Amino acid sequence: MTTILDPTNEKKPVQRQLAERNSVIAGRLALLDIAKPRGNILLDTFENLLAERLPDVVINRYSKPTFTKPAPDALRSEIRANNDFVIEALAD
Repeated sequence: MTTILDPTNEKKPVQRQLAERNSVIAGRLALLDIAKPRGNILLDTFENLLAERLPDVVINRYSKPTFTKPAPDALRSEIRANNDFVIEALAD
């Protein structure tokens, strides 16, 4: 059983049911570093954990040139064309 914690200050937590999942997670995953300090460290940790736990997932790394602006169109297009999922790292 998985417990999802709700960060709101409710006296009675809302009960939520998880969406149905496939038995195997497979595909191509983009890890996007938005160029904030230590975001690459967070993504290194994610990459190691995911590679260990999800052998059917191919992990691709990407970086934005700066966190102060949206990702360039070419980068977004490349990520969209070559991946099924995205994790974006925010860190400081």
